[in-house]
Amino acid sequence: MTEQALESFAGIDPAFAGQQLNDKLGLEISEFGPERVVGSIPVEGNLQPYGLLHGGANAVVAEALGSMVCALNAGTDKATMGLELSCTHHRAVRSGRVTGVATPVHVGRGTVTAEIVLTDDQGRRSCTARLTCVVRERPPGA
Repeated sequence: MTEQALESFAGIDPAFAGQQLNDKLGLEISEFGPERVVGSIPVEGNLQPYGLLHGGANAVVAEALGSMVCALNAGTDKATMGLELSCTHHRAVRSGRVTGVATPVHVGRGTVTAEIVLTDDQGRRSCTARLTCVVRERPPGA
């Protein structure tokens, strides 16, 4: 997670910054705000046995980007946690990068839902995901 992103989430322990699954996949955030979070991963290194991008990598990207959008929309005095993630894999990707764009589709007091669209280098949709996060009061001292 970038320093800018980490600073935006009060209560996140910096000790965990180097242990992010996002880093293992090579996730790079290029745009970061409450209306839109954009990030991409390389296909190379994130393959399944048939030489295609692993569907789980799509899910990790969707969860990561969607979680950021949800947290940014919930506010700094709230904590958000993933409640439900669904992914539809439309097309296989064999090389290059996959880019995800997360946007909020519902911002409520108790839940925030984001849509995440992943595309290949040619701009073809490879996955559509939807993430709903539950919104809770941040524990005292967090």
